[in-house]
Amino acid sequence: MNSSRSNYGGQYGAPPPQQGGYAPQGGYAPQGAPQGQGYQQQGGDPQLRQWFASVDIDRSGLISQIELKQALVNGDWSPFSDETIKMLMNMFDADRSGTIGFNEFAGLWQYIKDWQGIFRNFDRDRSGSIEGAELSAALQQLGYPLAPHLIQTLEKKYSSLNADPRRPPGISFDAFVRCCVTTRQVSESFKRADVNRTGYVNMSYDQFMSMVLSAP
Repeated sequence: MNSSRSNYGGQYGAPPPQQGGYAPQGGYAPQGAPQGQGYQQQGGDPQLRQWFASVDIDRSGLISQIELKQALVNGDWSPFSDETIKMLMNMFDADRSGTIGFNEFAGLWQYIKDWQGIFRNFDRDRSGSIEGAELSAALQQLGYPLAPHLIQTLEKKYSSLNADPRRPPGISFDAFVRCCVTTRQVSESFKRADVNRTGYVNMSYDQFMSMVLSAP
């Protein structure tokens, strides 16, 4: 076991080693989904600083994308995907330096802990992954009551089997975060285009492609 690694939540992980569509009523904003803003100024916990130092392998005082990937794992000790690591770096690398400092890291850690709580809540069979009915319930709670065929599409797209056929079915923790963030971002893009809040929009091909390709 690499001491610089930590995984997240219940049987899908643990704290750092040193501390053991449309929303209902026409709304789009998720109900309680971590937003990724307002996290960067958190930090100061000595234990978190100790873990930051253990992740900062080259002792630069900054964490690179490679170092972050080495630090983050799912409950089955599988690493976070490159796509999820890139998404997290893009969200918390405030100065676009390609690295994150301690305050940015502290924000990222809290963001992951918030998602961890959501994942735990909806992994009702404690399998360590999220499957169809659980995903549907989670997205509905977050404000996105998607149709069954869309849930099936998301489940197929983010399934752990896509990363490794030997892994059990369902969506791992890191893929679940990316799935929810993508759903939120596409929904918010649609909201901006749906100025009359009818649930329908007219847009050009370029607008549509821009909306889809900007998703994580």
